[in-house]
Amino acid sequence: MNKKTLSIAAAILAIAGSTAAFAAELPTYETNGFPVSPLQVRVLGAAHVEQQTAAPTNLASAHQVNVLSPRKVKTATVGVAR
Repeated sequence: MNKKTLSIAAAILAIAGSTAAFAAELPTYETNGFPVSPLQVRVLGAAHVEQQTAAPTNLASAHQVNVLSPRKVKTATVGVAR
């Protein structure tokens, strides 16, 4: 019975994961600057409806990116021999 429960749990997690990934890819729409769902577009008509721009995926600020990125290593320069 333990193997059966584990198999069912794994199947549920796989289905939930694929559903979440699919839901993240659905387009969003706006009309006159207000967000609308695809159902509202169908009911109210598609006049002045535009697809919303995607939200930025990078949540780090420019400073955080600079701090977290690898540093450029400077090597010693050889001066002119006298």
